Amino acid sequence: MPFVDQFAVPATNPYISKAIELADIFAQDAAERDRVGGAPHQQIQWIKESGLLKLPILKKYGGEEQPWSVILRVVREFAKADTSIAHLYGFHCLNVIGTIWKCSPEQIASLQGETARNDWFWGNSINYLDRRLTGKKEGSHYVLNGLKGFSSGSPVADYLSVSWRDEEKDELVFGCVPVTKTGLTVHDDWDGIGQRQTGSGTVQFENVIVYEDEISGSDRFADTAYATLIPILSKSVMTNLFIGSIEGAIKEAREYTLRHTRPFIASGVAKATEDPWIQRQYGELWLQLLAAAALGDTALAKVDEVWEKGEALTTEERGEAAVLVGAANVFAGNAALEVTSRIFEVMGARSATISHGFDRFWRNVRTHTLHDPVEYKLRSVGSWLLTGSVPSSVYG
Repeated sequence: MPFVDQFAVPATNPYISKAIELADIFAQDAAERDRVGGAPHQQIQWIKESGLLKLPILKKYGGEEQPWSVILRVVREFAKADTSIAHLYGFHCLNVIGTIWKCSPEQIASLQGETARNDWFWGNSINYLDRRLTGKKEGSHYVLNGLKGFSSGSPVADYLSVSWRDEEKDELVFGCVPVTKTGLTVHDDWDGIGQRQTGSGTVQFENVIVYEDEISGSDRFADTAYATLIPILSKSVMTNLFIGSIEGAIKEAREYTLRHTRPFIASGVAKATEDPWIQRQYGELWLQLLAAAALGDTALAKVDEVWEKGEALTTEERGEAAVLVGAANVFAGNAALEVTSRIFEVMGARSATISHGFDRFWRNVRTHTLHDPVEYKLRSVGSWLLTGSVPSSVYG
């Protein structure tokens, strides 16, 4: 049965074909890996070997320099099978792209070039709200001490984007460091109900030296709308994670219904597929997927458009993109929460067992929707509609 493929990037695109191939492999043990938790080392290795880590890297440094519509289509494909892998891949791309804004030309050439040559996988220890990590300036370098939570991808990363507070100035400072740094310890303490293999736990820093060439202090794009695109891109990653979750949940539910679900005794039919109530339910779930994919694809076309403008991007153009991306994110997130819960109604009581692992779809979506509250995104959309004001570039 053909599933929805609304994306402007066709499945025949070689990068998407590779992502589909990998996703099929990830799906084989996704439920079991979710139960176990830990880190998906083998899966990340397969992604490294596929060449997909190079998609955000500039061509002059050995990368593929693909548009965001391609990168995010990969995220969506991975999410159909495993949202932890989709999360890790999407945030790898965000961290690589982040070097463009935060680093000097020399640092970009080095970091992106080495990433392309060595297939480095990027994680982050950059949560701005966690103030436990501080740095003391000593000459041209910093000495870091403390903890940083929500460090997604750190257990499987080769490199980390890091943020800390300057002890004296209380200002936020950024850097890029290898996970092999002396004094840097990645703790296996992530215990979320969802996204069980993202390794979003704690990284500990004990007298970790960050040298001058590892500190990200470039202000080349200061005060430009272009430099504020990270919130839009990160919301786009989540939107496609949600859409992929919807499709993956419906696909697995359908397969279960065809093989195992019994019609309700009052339906008067012999097969679950003939039960009019089950048919209607699937129709409603399918409509949610179609609508989320269509709105998500409209938003991605806008993301490609604003990305291509670079430094010429205006505040108004950036704001209009933020509204559209925020709307797509809200709709896809809400649809994913509903669909991943309602699949149990069409599968029946026997589907609600730990061994099947169907609950992972809802747990994964619920975990992500808590990080970026719907209420504030809806207010931003409503405020724009009523007054023309655009969302804050800090989080919108």
